[in-house]
Amino acid sequence: MPFYHRLGSFPHKRHTTFYKPNGELFREQLMGTKGFSGIQSILYHHNPPTQVREAKRYADLDLQFVPREVLKHRHFLSFDLPPGGDPISGRRYLLGNHDLVMGVCVPTEKMDYFYRNAEGDELLFVHEGEGELQTIFGTVPYRKGDYLVIPIGTTYRIEPTSKSSRFLVLESQNEIVPPKRYRNEHGQLLEHSPFCERDIRPPERLVTYDEAGEFEVRVKQNNTLYSYTFDFHPFDVVGWDGYLFPYALSIYDFEPITGRVHQPPPVHQTFAGQNFVVCSFVPRLYDYHPQAIPAPYYHSNVESDEVLYYVDGNFMSRKGVHEGSITLHPMGIPHGPHPGKVEASIGKKETKELAVMVDTFRPLQVTRQALEVEDSNYMYSWLPAEQ
Repeated sequence: MPFYHRLGSFPHKRHTTFYKPNGELFREQLMGTKGFSGIQSILYHHNPPTQVREAKRYADLDLQFVPREVLKHRHFLSFDLPPGGDPISGRRYLLGNHDLVMGVCVPTEKMDYFYRNAEGDELLFVHEGEGELQTIFGTVPYRKGDYLVIPIGTTYRIEPTSKSSRFLVLESQNEIVPPKRYRNEHGQLLEHSPFCERDIRPPERLVTYDEAGEFEVRVKQNNTLYSYTFDFHPFDVVGWDGYLFPYALSIYDFEPITGRVHQPPPVHQTFAGQNFVVCSFVPRLYDYHPQAIPAPYYHSNVESDEVLYYVDGNFMSRKGVHEGSITLHPMGIPHGPHPGKVEASIGKKETKELAVMVDTFRPLQVTRQALEVEDSNYMYSWLPAEQ
């Protein structure tokens, strides 16, 4: 997120000496994107981050995409997937392409290691639960409804504090940022943005571990998981400053944009990635033209696949979907409200729906795991009831 933040201790000038009380140097690390031209932060470690005791290949990540037999609308029941694993190993991937992969996670185990995604940014939506996102930049407490944005290369661990947790997971091949149209040339969020910097929660405390031992960091790169063993705790940072850091943004802090007639999906946009966008559908007042039809009009996603993850409430344009449903409406064929939903929306004043939408500008593939929880009749749910 492009605004300046700082935690802990660091020298007055970058790239200058910074000594420990015993006279040794702290180790400076520049962490940035796009070479040296993207956003960046500078961190100061007790130990050289390059000091690795052992490195090995841990696992190959085969998502098992299946060939598409028919171009059709699809519905996946994510609540039917079995829970298990930790916040990383428990991820069940359902959809993906060359730009991102999407899945869900219902962990039942704690992480006994640390994790780093070296392919791109991650976006986690907290459907249920609360806890801490612990990182080299410090701790970000999270709760239900939070988006957690984790920059590429961030070493982290997720520590749930509630009995149960559920996450929607997006792993990008590039950065995930607020939409450009909401930012000025300096990166500041503008007045017409549906959220502002006050809503963004960066790491709030830096916990430094100057601790020896055996610590594992698993790194994802090129669909492969590698394991690195360090003889010091990876959260050995005493201070940092810059523009690159993880943060939380609550979907409940997203302020909906409404109008006299139905507003198109871009007004719900919350984040942008390379060849995809993320939108938040939140409780809001309906359109206030006296003849307005609040339900969306039928439309064709000619150049994007639309994915909706249903979080809570009654989604006014759909039937047969419920909490945890994931629908995929692919490019090339029209979609829109289910039978009766247009008429039922007329005269309504507000909606209580809560959902996360992802539009991708390249086709998505479906994994074999997704087929196990697919509602195969969804394509025909637009037929009149008597057929």
